[in-house]
Amino acid sequence: MKLYIIRHGETDWNKERKLQGRSDIPINENGRQMARMTAVALKKVPFTFAYTSPLSRAKETAEIIIGNRAIECIEDQRVEEIGFGIYEGMSLLRRNSSAISINLQYFFTQPEKYIPTEGGESIEQLCKRTNEFMQDIISRANKEDTILISTHGATMTALLNNVSSQSQEEFWKNGVPHNCQVAMLEAIDGKISIVSRDII
Repeated sequence: MKLYIIRHGETDWNKERKLQGRSDIPINENGRQMARMTAVALKKVPFTFAYTSPLSRAKETAEIIIGNRAIECIEDQRVEEIGFGIYEGMSLLRRNSSAISINLQYFFTQPEKYIPTEGGESIEQLCKRTNEFMQDIISRANKEDTILISTHGATMTALLNNVSSQSQEEFWKNGVPHNCQVAMLEAIDGKISIVSRDII
C-alpha cells in the first residue's frame, strides 16, 4: 500500500503569516496553481481513493489533484489542522514579550513547552488522533491501494512523526511542510515507512 500525504495549497493567511488552525480559509489563486502543478506531477499515480480534512483549503486541493478521475474523496476530522482556539488569525510576524506571543513562539521553537489556549488542542492530542487515523486506514485498506491524504502543515508533520517515532521536542525537526509538499509512505504487512518527505 502506498500513501501520498499533501499539505494544501497557499491561502491568503499563509501569505500574510497568520495562524490558521481550524479557521476555514480557502486557497488563493496561487494555491490553486500550486495544486494544478502538483496534479500534473501526480497524474500517473493510480489513486484508489482519497481522504481529506473537512476544511475547504484541503478539500479543494484534493479535488484539483483528483481532477476528473472517479475517485472517492472521504472527509475525516482526524486529519483536520490542529486547533489554536483564540490564537487563530494572529500574525506570526508581530512578536513581542507578551505571554501569548512567547507561547506561540514555543509552538514552533520549543513545542514541548507549548500550552494550548482555550478551545485549542495540544500537540500530544494531534499526534494521538493522527496515529489513530493512520492505523485505522492501514487496517481497512487493501495492500494494492494507493491513497491520497490532503491535510495541513502541523497535521502532516504529526502523521510523519508518528511513523518516525520522533519526540514532541523534535516535532519540527524536519521543518514546516511547504504548501503542496507531498510525502510518500509505504505500508507492508501493517508496518509503515517513509519513502520520501518531499517527492516533488
